[in-house]
Amino acid sequence: MTEQVAVSGEASEYVRVGDEGSHARFRFCPNCGATVYYTFDERPGVVAIPVGAFGEPSFPAPSFSVYEERMHKWVGLPAGIEHMA
Repeated sequence: MTEQVAVSGEASEYVRVGDEGSHARFRFCPNCGATVYYTFDERPGVVAIPVGAFGEPSFPAPSFSVYEERMHKWVGLPAGIEHMA
């Protein structure tokens, strides 16, 4: 939630329109292009941070999976993960 996130520094923005017309606003580093976080117009107050933005090798495994039909065949998900219906 936005009250649990503090953002500082510059970020560039790219808006992606989803299959059903939803809008995701990706904020990325203007120097290297890495996505730092993103928000959804249709879900105010929610901030998503890609796990790749963390450099911690012991970062916990995901607990929820979205858009599995789009993942590469070589991607494996943890056992017991929750799946979006």
